Amino acid sequence: MTGAREVTGRIEAEFRAAGVTGHCHAVDVDTGRDVGVRAGEPVVLASVFKVPLLVAFHRRVAAGTLDPTERATLPAADRTSGPTGVSALLDDVRMSLRDLATLMITVSDNAAADFLLDRVGLAAVNAAAADLGLPGTFVAGGGREMLDLLFQDTGATSFGEVYARLEEPGAPARVRPLDPLRTSRSTPREMTRLLSLIWRDEAAPPAQCAAMRRMFGLQVWPHRLSSGFPFEDVVVSGKTGTLPTVRNEVGVVEYPDGGRYAVAVFTRTPVPLAVHPQGDAVIGTAARIAVEHLRGGPAG
Repeated sequence: MTGAREVTGRIEAEFRAAGVTGHCHAVDVDTGRDVGVRAGEPVVLASVFKVPLLVAFHRRVAAGTLDPTERATLPAADRTSGPTGVSALLDDVRMSLRDLATLMITVSDNAAADFLLDRVGLAAVNAAAADLGLPGTFVAGGGREMLDLLFQDTGATSFGEVYARLEEPGAPARVRPLDPLRTSRSTPREMTRLLSLIWRDEAAPPAQCAAMRRMFGLQVWPHRLSSGFPFEDVVVSGKTGTLPTVRNEVGVVEYPDGGRYAVAVFTRTPVPLAVHPQGDAVIGTAARIAVEHLRGGPAG
C-alpha cells in the first residue's frame, strides 16, 4: 500500500501543476482512517457555509422549532443576487422551507440560503457546529453580506471590476471574504467530520440526515469532485463553494462495496480566474488520490 507521505506528495504535485494552493482531507466514514494535506488549517468556506446551515436547519426541524413545509415568500425586489435558483428569477417566489433548502444545496441558490439563514438564525448555526465538535467552523453571515463586502473591500461596482481590482498586488489580502480569519471558515478535517456525522445519522435524527444526503446527491455540478470518479457504480454527493481566487468542494464518495469516504478540497489561486478548468479538475484529482489510498489501491 502506498504510504501516506507519498500520497500527500502526489496531491501536492497535482496542486502545483494546476497553479493552486490546496488543502484537503479524506476520511473513511466508518473506520476513521484518514489522509490529508494541511487538513487542520483554516480555509474560506464560500458557499460551503450552506452545509452547516443545512445541518442547523434540520436540527431545528427535528426539535420542532421549524416546520419544513412552512410556505415562504421571497419577493423579487429584495432577495440576494446570484446566477442560480430563486436568485436568478424575475418574479416573487413562494415555496416551502425544505424546497428552499434543496435549491440552496443542489444549485447553490444564494437567495434561498439567506432566507433560511434568517429563519434558522446565525447563532443557531454556530451553536450547532460547536455542539457537533467543530470548534474551527464559524459562519460569519450569508451570501448577501459576503457579496457586499467583496464589492466594498475592492471598491468595485461590477464583478468584472472585482476581478480586475483583485489582480492588483496585495489586493486579495485586503478583502475580508477571502480571508479565512475574517469570513465564514472551517478546516478540511472539520468539514469531513461534519459530512461523516451526516452519513452516520449522527448530525441529526436519521430521517433528517437522510433528507440532507438526498440533497447533496442531487447537486448539479459535475466538474469538480465528481470529475475524479467517472464510474457508473460510484456515487458522489457534494457541495461546492466559489469566490474570486477560491474553488472548493466537500462531499462523500460511495462505492458499491459499501465503502464511504468523506472528502474536502479547498483551493486558492494567486490571481482571480473566472474560468479555470485545471483548478476545477484538480479538486477531483486530489480527492481520487486520497480515496484510492484509503481503499488500498486504484479506484475503478
